[in-house]
Amino acid sequence: MSQLPNLEDLGDISGKRVLVRTDFNVPLDNGIIRDDLRIREAIPTLKYLVDNGAEVTTCTHLGRPKGKFEEKYSLDPVRVRLNEILPGIKLLDNLRFNPGEESNDPRFIEQLVSGQDIYVNDAFGASHRNHASITGPPQLLPSAAGRLLQNEVEILLQIRNKPKRPFVAILGGSKVSDKLGVIDALIQVVDKLLIGGGMCFTFLKAQGQQIGSSLLEEGQIDYCKELLASGAPIVLPHDFTAMDSDGKIGDPAAGGIVRQMGNNIPDGWTGLDIGPGSAAVFGDIIQESKTVLWNGPMGVFEDTRFSAGTKHVAQSMAENKASFTVIGGGDSAAAAKEFKFNTEIDHVSTGGGASLELIEKGTLPGIDALLSNH
Repeated sequence: MSQLPNLEDLGDISGKRVLVRTDFNVPLDNGIIRDDLRIREAIPTLKYLVDNGAEVTTCTHLGRPKGKFEEKYSLDPVRVRLNEILPGIKLLDNLRFNPGEESNDPRFIEQLVSGQDIYVNDAFGASHRNHASITGPPQLLPSAAGRLLQNEVEILLQIRNKPKRPFVAILGGSKVSDKLGVIDALIQVVDKLLIGGGMCFTFLKAQGQQIGSSLLEEGQIDYCKELLASGAPIVLPHDFTAMDSDGKIGDPAAGGIVRQMGNNIPDGWTGLDIGPGSAAVFGDIIQESKTVLWNGPMGVFEDTRFSAGTKHVAQSMAENKASFTVIGGGDSAAAAKEFKFNTEIDHVSTGGGASLELIEKGTLPGIDALLSNH
């Protein structure tokens, strides 16, 4: 990939009006921001622009309001927090209040760039979307990548293209189908691919094992069989924490039996976390690696009965100081933060879907738009 245009490439920006696409899609609870990381991560870019005399306007989406105003997706709390950290920054209304954002409508693009001199994309977490505010402005204005976008791209492409070895990737989450492309990309470059979470049960079923009532994607069994037969360096769990059918996820008071099992789960039982033996094996592999990429929890970590596997992976990454460790955003980032290991990880991505797509394809629509302008 060619070099992304950066802030310095914009030259003298004093007196220029700059539109910055940020990703302020922060978690809100009744109008209160639960985590302002995404706002704080944008500050280096915004501060550079302000300090160099630019007049800055930012824009972002929040939630999925489907092209019309919804009070719960109002950006007022974000606006207040942003101006507490860096006063004087203008923030437009939620981009997704306009149907033209997600449909990439040329009229909405024109509206966005009207009166602006320069465009900066600092929204890594949204750069895998071909939306108006991501791919539109670079066609019409001199454009650059902000600090956050530049940093994410450099780090993720480095581990994709030139990782220090052994390179280990850990994939979890519920569905194989969500990660087909990234699995295919990773098995070309990793030394080992550890698979946990709900998605591992389709692989185990493909091996002929009993999985009880655990998550299964029937349509992906053949894919998993072919992958395992190909000799791909996949490591699957061999034991589980499972619950019987009387239990309820997220509600220990509802009863039900939870116990450890080997790799054959009987009918009426559901595997909800990798077991202690598998967690130990995964941890040992992580400890011996020089590059680690993790995306997706090992179990339903939000329920403390099924959090041990995910916690052990996060802890193993945090303790391996000889390795370059990366969490690909999303639930894994939330888990690492919950278990207080996030500050011990070398890079926690701000974009789950974007980080996986960049690892898979080596580029994103938002990156291509900036490169075509440069």
